[in-house]
Amino acid sequence: MGRNRGRLGRRSKVILAVLAAAALVVGLVIFKPWLLFIDVRVDEQLPFVASQTTPPQPSPSGLPGGNAIEPQAPPAAPPGPRQLAVGTLISHEHATTGTVRIVEQPDGKRLLTLENLDTSNGPDVHVWLSAAKVVEGTAGWFTAGSAEYYDLGLIKGNQGNQVYDIPADVDLARYKSVDLWCVQFSVSFGAADLVI
Repeated sequence: MGRNRGRLGRRSKVILAVLAAAALVVGLVIFKPWLLFIDVRVDEQLPFVASQTTPPQPSPSGLPGGNAIEPQAPPAAPPGPRQLAVGTLISHEHATTGTVRIVEQPDGKRLLTLENLDTSNGPDVHVWLSAAKVVEGTAGWFTAGSAEYYDLGLIKGNQGNQVYDIPADVDLARYKSVDLWCVQFSVSFGAADLVI
């Protein structure tokens, strides 16, 4: 009888060790902790948004015979990208910095840019246009999850410059902010209010 207790005790330890190893593997697959130590840098070409032009200035002198010179408009520049909205990322669950910008191309195509982004890498982080107002601090970690949003897709990297297409049927008037949302854990890494 003493031998059976020894076997059962050893068997129980083996079963517990196997279950612990399985739990560790499952935990690693779900939480992917190594991502916190790996940076993915993306440097896509950002659309150049030209600064506002100054109005034409009149010439100070006139022509012989008393005729004044009419103000000359500068030569028309080809239309370029136009900024529709801009915002500065703030930190939520993870330290996050950078600028977000919504730009309209001359052909009407709209883009969202993440400029000089720096945040943590994580599993299943998406770029959302969100109807939620950005709230600072821990109170803001979950606000986007309960608001209307449009998912522009997985974040391409946790550092650098990135460009995302905004489909033509997306009504930008419905969205007040951009959120870097971890779908897996339902938490915001960082967010930016959009200013028009």
